[in-house]
Amino acid sequence: MTYQETVQWMFSRLPMYQQQGASAYKKDLTNTLLLTKHLGNPEKRVKTVHIAGTNGKGSVSSMLASVLQESGYKTGLYTSPHLKDFRERIKINGKDIPEGFVCDFIEENKSFFELNQLSFFEMTVGLAFDYFAKEEVDIAVIETGMGGRLDSTNVITPLLSVITNIGFDHTQFLGDTIPLIAAEKAGIIKPGIPVVIGEYNVESKEVFTNKAKECNSIIYFAQDEVLPDYESDLTGDYQFKNKRTALLAIKILQTHFIISEDNIKQGFLNVSGNTGFAGRWQQIHAEPRVVCDTAHNPDGLKIVMSQLKKQVYDNLHIVFGVVNDKNLNEVLPLLPKQAIYYFCRPNVLRGLDAEVLSNEAAKFGLKGEVYPSVTAAYKAALLKAASNDFIYIGGSTFVVAEIL
Repeated sequence: MTYQETVQWMFSRLPMYQQQGASAYKKDLTNTLLLTKHLGNPEKRVKTVHIAGTNGKGSVSSMLASVLQESGYKTGLYTSPHLKDFRERIKINGKDIPEGFVCDFIEENKSFFELNQLSFFEMTVGLAFDYFAKEEVDIAVIETGMGGRLDSTNVITPLLSVITNIGFDHTQFLGDTIPLIAAEKAGIIKPGIPVVIGEYNVESKEVFTNKAKECNSIIYFAQDEVLPDYESDLTGDYQFKNKRTALLAIKILQTHFIISEDNIKQGFLNVSGNTGFAGRWQQIHAEPRVVCDTAHNPDGLKIVMSQLKKQVYDNLHIVFGVVNDKNLNEVLPLLPKQAIYYFCRPNVLRGLDAEVLSNEAAKFGLKGEVYPSVTAAYKAALLKAASNDFIYIGGSTFVVAEIL
């Protein structure tokens, strides 16, 4: 199969949470363990850092990878979801996994995948571990997909575990209270392995502390540390906390790797260039100014909307779309009423009908028009906006992906 045919087979033939939602979620690691054994346990041949959290794990993962690259280490990076091309999920020193490697991996293991009904995510995790092991990376930064305890990535024993924060997202899988969600994220804490917690509150701190004690793991809390604030090419307001989390993680990793002050500075300044990280308070047009951001849950949107309020413009235009499992009663009240809305449906199975979104938004005083696609909504916003206006694009990773 060609690369496009291979990726299409992966998307269409295997369950994938990104597209399907709940039906693709598996509640144990049996299949992943079966797969890693089938592959010869490549995850045991790679040094790793494991990162979980409700928000910020992609940013922290990319910051760490960038700093490690600047330090001269061959660095693997596994993240999800991708924005444009599946290969974005698996990189070494910022370069996507080759199409040929993806094709060969699927071809060689296709019968095993079909026989054991492996999910898209399980298969992709196996691909990442296999690639990193064969390429003999010095270190791989591994981001969880969802949760932690039962996430397919949670078969590794890392040098360091990192949990960025806890908020309400994917509650149908992870629980609907902070302690329940924290317990799922805390599942990546391993016996004797240090763990960095980015942000906590009273409820989550108790969960993390108890789990670390149970595992005899040293626990560090980034929000309690006094750390320098390095300049970064990631300019979202929320990156301040992510930088602090990454810095504390780097401090601990310096017991394993030689990382200089200059490596840290250059790593933070060149995150996007070094890793290809995109879609976080990313400006894509100047006049009118257009910014897109993948924030899609209440905690993430609160910070982004706060930053949006600080911007100077004549009129605000918002291109907005969500997936159908989003709790609109939590999300819509966070959006500004003084804006022109362009409601759209992201082009995935889980995309919420734009008409439904518009009707729900109207209940919160949000007014605008419905458009047949994300692209159509964006084009309409560009046509209506004057040079001193501001266009924000968001609500879902998939909306941003279609624009980028």
